[in-house]
Amino acid sequence: MFTRSAIFCGRIHAGMEDAFFEAVRTRLLPAWQQMLHAQEVRLYRPLEAEAPAADVFLVQEIDYPSRAAIAAALASDRRLAAMEAVASVQHMYQGSHHHIIYERL
Repeated sequence: MFTRSAIFCGRIHAGMEDAFFEAVRTRLLPAWQQMLHAQEVRLYRPLEAEAPAADVFLVQEIDYPSRAAIAAALASDRRLAAMEAVASVQHMYQGSHHHIIYERL
C-alpha cells in the first residue's frame, strides 16, 4: 500500500475558515476521490502542531495499490480536475502545499 499526501502550509484568510473547509468537503474531496486508482481519501484539519509544522492547516492522504498506480493517476486527466479544484480555493488562503509519497510499513 502506498499513500500520496498533500500538506497545505500557510494560513487561511481570517473569516474564511468555514468557507474553506466547506469547499474542501464539496469540491476538493470529490475531485480527490475520483483520482484514478484511488482506494481511500482521508483529510485532516490540524488542531495543534509543534514548530515548525505550526502553519499546517490541511493534510490530505490518498491510498493507492502501487507506485505505478500513483504514476498513472498523476498522468491522468482526473488529476487536472483535482488541480482545478485546488485552484478554486486558493484565494481563501495564503501559502503552498507539497506532496509526499509514503510506503506503509
